[in-house]
Amino acid sequence: MKRRQFMMASVGMASLGMGTLGLQRRAEAALRETKITRVRHYRSPASRPMFNQSFDVVTVETDSGLVGIGEGGSPDTVRECAEMLIGGNPFRIEELWQLMYRGRFYPPGREKTHALGALDMALWDLKGKALDIPVHALLGGSLRNHVECYSTGFPGKATLRDTARACMDAGFRAFRTSASDGGRGRPMDARESVRKTLENCRQIREGVGAEGDWAIDFHTRYDFPQAVRLATLIEDLDPYFVEDLVRSENPEVYRQLRPMVRVPVAVGEQFGDRWEVNILVENRLIDFSRVSIPNCGGITEFMKIAALCETHYIGLVPHFTGPIAEAALVHCCAAFPGTVLMEMTGDGTQQQPYLPVCYDFREGKLWPNDRPGLGVTFRAEGLTMQAEITEGSRPIPLLYRRDGSLTNW
Repeated sequence: MKRRQFMMASVGMASLGMGTLGLQRRAEAALRETKITRVRHYRSPASRPMFNQSFDVVTVETDSGLVGIGEGGSPDTVRECAEMLIGGNPFRIEELWQLMYRGRFYPPGREKTHALGALDMALWDLKGKALDIPVHALLGGSLRNHVECYSTGFPGKATLRDTARACMDAGFRAFRTSASDGGRGRPMDARESVRKTLENCRQIREGVGAEGDWAIDFHTRYDFPQAVRLATLIEDLDPYFVEDLVRSENPEVYRQLRPMVRVPVAVGEQFGDRWEVNILVENRLIDFSRVSIPNCGGITEFMKIAALCETHYIGLVPHFTGPIAEAALVHCCAAFPGTVLMEMTGDGTQQQPYLPVCYDFREGKLWPNDRPGLGVTFRAEGLTMQAEITEGSRPIPLLYRRDGSLTNW
């Protein structure tokens, strides 16, 4: 009934020529009594062994019948966040984000922020479905016909040169490689790795050709001097970016490293919210942000980081993620006016049976679509439900300012 009322209101407003903002406000009024009633967490067979890179599926359900789909988190981290959503208004996304982030004594660490991001993603999906518009329309609309991609782990050919060429022929903007690890089971010899990696990069540059691009991930494997040396040696090979040159625990180290290298620097896949990356962005110590969804805390937080990057002329090259989150990233990156290059694994054709409709990928590119919400269809059949949350919990007292906004306890 509430859904029908909303659709009737939408038709009436369209005839009056009202814009998206007016439509959103009218829809929220029509559904103002909608409450979150249940959150479920499903184990995905696509998840990686590291739970803080989970591709598990979460659903946020409401008493109006609307269901939002998200991805990420573990049963315990999702539960801690979801208990604070029960009974809340799903359309007040920023308020719910603040509640999940600040509603316990300690701010969430990276693993819990991952779960928060999964639920935030589901709330944006739910809101788009309620308004019958894609998420990128909620973010201001798409600025792109497509989102360019680069491939990590493109299917190997006879030689590294041939593999890079095949990647370009498949339509990708760039081929991505990694620093040599010396071979699994062997000790890591940094100097040997630098020599081998330089040789590989020369083959890749030949493979992609003058019109193609390539990138490399140092994987934080090197100490400072080896990282600087390799970045200097490959400078003439014109990499699109060099990723994670040194360990991520101390971002301040880039104040020393940045003046010593002239290749474009990309950092952020091991970071979470904006407070972990803001030093690098605001001091222009990097050229591209690798922060991804749901790691940073979802769409709400990603767009704040994106705005920070735009202010400092920094591009987005988000780390690859699960299929639902990858679909979410298309909406976010489509609405970002700066440089964007998204990571895809392999040749991009991987599909999951529990997602009969997901992101739109072809010709080495991701394409924004106009399906409601994230544009993802989820089927829970065959998946194991690991958590079901129907009871709310507010573990610490909540304090509010005079205007009703949340502040810390």
